[in-house]
Amino acid sequence: MAVHAEALMRSRYTAYVLKDEAYLRASWHSQTCPAELALENDIEWLGLKVHWHKPLDANHAEVAFTARYRQNGKIYRLQEHSRFVCEQGRWLYWDARA
Repeated sequence: MAVHAEALMRSRYTAYVLKDEAYLRASWHSQTCPAELALENDIEWLGLKVHWHKPLDANHAEVAFTARYRQNGKIYRLQEHSRFVCEQGRWLYWDARA
């Protein structure tokens, strides 16, 4: 179990690397989790940089990061500002703003 939102975000990045859909769903808030996840087999994740982790209160936090990946020979960057909630002592991914 993640001790704060940044730890959850890092573990979710690892789950994307490993294509662990079960973990991604388990760590996603049920109100915002999509019906289908598109975990593409041709993506190679190259690295993660956390820019900041900002606790808003005891149950809400935000994390900004950049993840790099390669797809079809091209390198891309995914920049995201993610929001997290803590329910019953468990951090969950809520949503993101690009």
